[in-house]
Amino acid sequence: MIIVRPIKKSDQKALYRIAIDSGHGFTSLPVNDLLLQQRISHAEESFSKKVSQAGNEGYLFVMEDTETGKVVGTSGIEAAVGLDDAFYHYHLGKVVHSSRELNIYNTVETLSLCNDYTGASEICTLFLSDSHRKNSNGRFLSRFRFLFIAEHKERFSDTIIAEMRGVSDHNGSSPFWNWLEEHFFSMDFPTADYLTGIGKKEFIAELMPKYPIYVNLLSKDAQAVINKVHPQTVPALRLLEAEGFARRGYVDIFDAGPTVESHINNIRTVNQSKRCQVIIGEVQSTDNYIICNSKVADFRATQAPLSLRDTANQVVISQDVADALMVNEGEWVRLISN
Repeated sequence: MIIVRPIKKSDQKALYRIAIDSGHGFTSLPVNDLLLQQRISHAEESFSKKVSQAGNEGYLFVMEDTETGKVVGTSGIEAAVGLDDAFYHYHLGKVVHSSRELNIYNTVETLSLCNDYTGASEICTLFLSDSHRKNSNGRFLSRFRFLFIAEHKERFSDTIIAEMRGVSDHNGSSPFWNWLEEHFFSMDFPTADYLTGIGKKEFIAELMPKYPIYVNLLSKDAQAVINKVHPQTVPALRLLEAEGFARRGYVDIFDAGPTVESHINNIRTVNQSKRCQVIIGEVQSTDNYIICNSKVADFRATQAPLSLRDTANQVVISQDVADALMVNEGEWVRLISN
């Protein structure tokens, strides 16, 4: 069975392997043992903490194949970004240059450095091993987070964001960063990406252009990738758009990939998920659902067939699923069709 659970210290080797496999552009998992250990410790503290509003908590989950005991993926939620370290974006705007006398009117796009998403919650750190990219596991690994958010709204902000990976080649070279590097920096994209991942962000404030950048002054290659996603990220973007996320003109400062956002109450899974009381028995249906318990430190989620009794807000699940979710008959779960 495939389950999702909070990360624990014994997962460090698996997390290090995933950090390597995830490649360039995956800033939230640097290939650094000490920092990964700190990330795990911070997650364990966050899951065990009593919370009444979003703070600096970071919830990191792993997907585990219970038949092998192997960790095959990660998925995370940051409760409120930018509270400890500055959280930067470029915002796409427009300026108008016009002359009535000469009958000239030009609109020019600009990129302005900003911290507008400070305090927002972020879904992040989504990675699934090639061996398990099947059976809707990718959808499960992304969408279960919205069940967790729906069940524990007090832990999160009203605005939920996701940074989508921008365009880069197989060597980790970003056309957008190449232009910035040439004019403002003296380091390649993987180095800048790594420094950000390990929390060394001072160079951004020190070296990034302070004034709006005119987009038409960038190289053609750099202009072409602004607000575009990496080909491998297209399915993840489509899934989030189906959930109600949309672009608001914010892009990553390194690869110019888009950031998408939604109000917490406008997320489809948050809106349409149901809380049901558990009945353990024989399941007659073959319909697949994502289902989770209502716990935090002992959170568990899986996908499985179940039988709904809508009129009574009850759900029939098998004993195996109940064991995987660590729930007993009469307890409450949250679910959504997958």
